[in-house]
Amino acid sequence: MAARIKKGDLVEVITGRTQARGGDRGKQGKIISVDVEKNRVLVEGINFVTKHVRVGQTQRGTKTGGIETFEAAIHVSNVAIVDPETKKPTRVGFRQEEVTKDGVTKTVRIRYAKKSGKDI
Repeated sequence: MAARIKKGDLVEVITGRTQARGGDRGKQGKIISVDVEKNRVLVEGINFVTKHVRVGQTQRGTKTGGIETFEAAIHVSNVAIVDPETKKPTRVGFRQEEVTKDGVTKTVRIRYAKKSGKDI
């Protein structure tokens, strides 16, 4: 199975609470990491959570801890890739092309946006 969503892709949140109600639906961000086993992605600037970290000290004596905010993972089904032409969410299709390099012909799968047909 080829990956529809990869690290570095620009995605938009398509489910959840709207931004007017304090949610993330409609926001766009780049993918930081993909967890294939759990079907989850980490998106830059989306799904911020707060975590209370116990106060400690580093080797130099500076204090660590307090309340930290960071991005939490969201399910792959809740995001859609952004079409490079229209800047709107789209589905991903695959197309096979023959690529010749140094006299060797290889079949390559290329991801493309279903709405505009542009390569991703």
